[in-house]
Amino acid sequence: MPATHIRRWKTLALTTSAVLVGLTLPTMTATPASATTTAYDSTYYKNAVGKTGSSLKSSLHTIISSQTKISYSAVWNALMVTDQDPNNSNNVILLYSGISRAKSLNGGDVGDWNREHVWAKSHGDFGEVTGPGTDLHHLRPADVQVNSIRGNKDFDNGGSTVSGGGGSLTDSDSFEPRDADKGDVARMILYMAVRYDGGDGFADLEPNEKVNNGSNPYIGKLSVLKEWSDEDPPSAFEEKRNQVIYDSYQHNRNPFIDHPEWVDAIW
Repeated sequence: MPATHIRRWKTLALTTSAVLVGLTLPTMTATPASATTTAYDSTYYKNAVGKTGSSLKSSLHTIISSQTKISYSAVWNALMVTDQDPNNSNNVILLYSGISRAKSLNGGDVGDWNREHVWAKSHGDFGEVTGPGTDLHHLRPADVQVNSIRGNKDFDNGGSTVSGGGGSLTDSDSFEPRDADKGDVARMILYMAVRYDGGDGFADLEPNEKVNNGSNPYIGKLSVLKEWSDEDPPSAFEEKRNQVIYDSYQHNRNPFIDHPEWVDAIW
């Protein structure tokens, strides 16, 4: 059963109050998400609800580590389902650009889409191995050229416009997705940090406050990713994608899509 979400964003509440009482509020930065209730809280997340900090992170790791793994070749067909254009079943929606492109144009040529590792596979050197290298919760279809421009850069604000990137920006050491994908990227990165903690033969993945992390098992910048998660809450597309992965492929969930407030509860 799809999760039922009840979200009350603090910024919206403050703005509404200001209108009602005729006050003028100063400009505010993004406010952390308010508590969320889902249909999975009494079942899937029952051992995590009510916890914070390292206790919450540990509980979520245990929960989401129970998953079915798929091969890297199987990712192609999976992405055609998880990222299907809701308005055109023959197409997928591409990360970073937002372009709808034919499912049949998957490959490595200009004009094709390929498999983007949002947690760059060189950050921890896990490559395309079954596990972190094939985890659908951070693999998305992306334009070949835009994917190449992102490369293995860390995430941060600023830079020059990415050609064909839908408003994404980049500079020599970082990449900034278009606004509509910022929260998605943040929640994918933080999922990976919770899921892969070094206990299953893979590197201990963690967000940090740096760029130029290279082959170290880190991706930055955490403070920016937290801002992006708050500014761009989960969309219907992101929530449906999470559900499809849970129902049909890995049978685990990205907890930060179900509970965006857990980002601040842990970090």
